[in-house]
Amino acid sequence: MSDRRATLVRQAARLFGEGPVDAAIAAHHALLDAYPDDPDSWYNLALLERRARRPAASLVALDEALARGIMGAEEVWLQRGVVLSDDLGDADGARIALGQALALAPAYLPALLNLGNLEEDGGDRVAAEHQYRAALAAAPGHPLALARLAGVAAISQSDDPLLDALRRALGQARGDPLAEADLGFALGHALDRIGDYDAAFDAYVAANRASRAFAVTQGQGYDRAAHEQWIDRLIAAFPSPAQSKGEGGDAPIFVCGMVRSGSTLAERMLSRHGALVAGGELDVVPAIAAEIIAYPEAVGGLDETGRQALATRYRSETSRRGMGGRRLIDKRPDNILHLGLVRALFPGARIVRTVRAPLDNLLSAFFLHADPTLAWATDLSDIAHYLAQERRLAAAAQARLGPIYDLHYERLVTDTRGEMAALLAFCGLDWDEAVLDPAAGGGAVRTASVWQVREPIHRRSSGRWRHYADRLGEFPALFEDIA
Repeated sequence: MSDRRATLVRQAARLFGEGPVDAAIAAHHALLDAYPDDPDSWYNLALLERRARRPAASLVALDEALARGIMGAEEVWLQRGVVLSDDLGDADGARIALGQALALAPAYLPALLNLGNLEEDGGDRVAAEHQYRAALAAAPGHPLALARLAGVAAISQSDDPLLDALRRALGQARGDPLAEADLGFALGHALDRIGDYDAAFDAYVAANRASRAFAVTQGQGYDRAAHEQWIDRLIAAFPSPAQSKGEGGDAPIFVCGMVRSGSTLAERMLSRHGALVAGGELDVVPAIAAEIIAYPEAVGGLDETGRQALATRYRSETSRRGMGGRRLIDKRPDNILHLGLVRALFPGARIVRTVRAPLDNLLSAFFLHADPTLAWATDLSDIAHYLAQERRLAAAAQARLGPIYDLHYERLVTDTRGEMAALLAFCGLDWDEAVLDPAAGGGAVRTASVWQVREPIHRRSSGRWRHYADRLGEFPALFEDIA
């Protein structure tokens, strides 16, 4: 290797690991402009372009890596599938890419797991189960493959072999908190389904303990005082109420609220309307917030030029979802933390906040295998605290930011037609009977509610906490005055 090439490689490698993403991309371009025959550098560039939120450029770099004969091409096809699925919402393209990975390496576990997850998102339980069983055949006893199989299999009795397999795997996973969490939440979910509520609660307690331990290894934790201070800052930074400037007609509909409060169901039903399209859990608003210096205080000081620039960026990133002239539903629960920014960028946008009975919401969050960043979701007392802060923030937003529609889960499942008619009217939309039809589609679902929202509307999850009343201690009394 020449001295110049060695220097460029070292600089690119250093910036890949340590540097700002734009500088790392520039270094890789400098290397590849001079030496375009390096497939590994094309692959690294693809990862960087994705990190920079440029999925189209990431796909171009991945294609270059493949064209130049990269070793382990199945990993490149896997990455291509992830970009297509997660960043561009192209499930068909992702399925093709994952198929290519498996054609090269039929036992490639990441591709089998991703393909199973893709089939779950699309609502094909049989196909998902097939992929997870293939994953277990490729890697017998693999904790995540077993947990996902249990999530889609029809477990209906206490003697189901999958329950024994989960328990055995848990015994073997001691000391690996992520595996313990994967298996423990799957076991809890299965036991809940068959009505063994005491055993289910014990499984969830252990799973949350493991999940909390894993979060610590990722540098995550929940500081109640710090979160209260953050809510104080968000409220204080709310922009002055703005008059609609015409964005209401085509601005996104933002659906947010407490985690596990019914936001996926709301998005699913709205997305059946002919004028709307589901965006899924987009991360565009949090990404914009993360890049604003002195956020959230700076939001109130945005001038018209800055506001328009950020609104244009939002529209550019979300346009990848192929809306075809329909209004976008941006459904992300934690956008409740960014309502000031949402209202600043789109003064006329319709904001829908999903609300659920506190005890059901508390329990459902505790039963969620949450990302480590949601460290509060691993402890019942922390969930109660977080929920109280969400209510405080929402009350201030209602008073300061203009109309926000509170969509109550309990009303939605008891008076579905009436509640959907009111919601559509709030959004400025005519009635569409399709919103009541579970068979009308609504696209992929990429949340923990993937199977529930495909069923006809039911009331089984309302009052679910009563199955666990004797395990909830002081919480029923704590929430008895909260709607």
